[in-house]
Amino acid sequence: MPRTRSLAWAELKIGLVSIFALFMAALLIFLLSGEGGFFWQRYAIKTAFANVAGLKEGAPVRVAGVEVGAVTDVQFIGDRVEVLMEVSKEMRPRITTSSRASLGSVSLLGESAVDITASSQGTSVPEWGYVKSGPAAGSLTDVAEKASAGIDQISALVGDIRAGRGTVGKLFTEDTLHEELTTLLGAYEQVARNLDDPNGSIGRLTKDPTMAKALEGSLKNLEAVTARIRAGEGSLGKLLNDDAMAKSLTSSTANLDVVTGRLSRGEGTIGKLLTERELYDRLNSMTDRFDKVAASLQQSQGTIGLLLNDKALHDKLSMTVDEVRGLVAAIKADPKKYLNVRVSIF
Repeated sequence: MPRTRSLAWAELKIGLVSIFALFMAALLIFLLSGEGGFFWQRYAIKTAFANVAGLKEGAPVRVAGVEVGAVTDVQFIGDRVEVLMEVSKEMRPRITTSSRASLGSVSLLGESAVDITASSQGTSVPEWGYVKSGPAAGSLTDVAEKASAGIDQISALVGDIRAGRGTVGKLFTEDTLHEELTTLLGAYEQVARNLDDPNGSIGRLTKDPTMAKALEGSLKNLEAVTARIRAGEGSLGKLLNDDAMAKSLTSSTANLDVVTGRLSRGEGTIGKLLTERELYDRLNSMTDRFDKVAASLQQSQGTIGLLLNDKALHDKLSMTVDEVRGLVAAIKADPKKYLNVRVSIF
């Protein structure tokens, strides 16, 4: 009997050791499998992609490149693919509404993974909450999308050029623009030849020392004039530098503003002439009357009209005036002959 008990205890110890070894092996495998700890240390979040590129259950989930969990389910939600993930609760402050989920790769063999950007801004994504999806900046997907957009733009540009749109397109497709450009280049060449011609003005300026000295002298004179103006010499210099003249000019401008203001308000005779209709009508009527009088005079109507236009009347009047002058002269020469005054007393 004692021998039987000894065998049973030995077998029990072997069983206990085997169970403990199996438990430790399972625990080690569980910890090395990348599940992010025990189930009570993880929480579930979701995201959605238009194309998961072969993503499968068990694919790693990384935050800022650090593996923190795994994909637990991949299923269709309408036209998009929903990805369910379990990640470590320690990552909750880093996975916020500002984070973005994108598809990455584990190795060059093409095994997919989910990469989540870490962000301290925004609020933490709750359990079973959604993380917004989008290409990560600098990722191969982002680079591919930008390259595809650039290729599309280049293709559109080439199409516009082939269709003759824009200046470059017209240059390639229209002969008129090509001929105009050729003519313009020819004109530029002619200008360059004229500049290089020593007989021309600019050619002489660049090659003739006399012309260069004359231009230099003119520039010196101009510098002298500007120096005098800056020094306040002359009328222009005083205008620019003398405060008194500037104030006088300002005062004159102010007075002119006052006068124009009074005219605009209808003050004074000229102001009333500009603004009052009655005075304008009276002046217009007076002008019409003067026009009628001038027309009457030109048509020899009235005494003054006859005097201005009748040559015979003018001659008679001139003769009468001459006779009166002669009579006055005779009276002055011999007043007794013409002025005989008799005084009688009754």
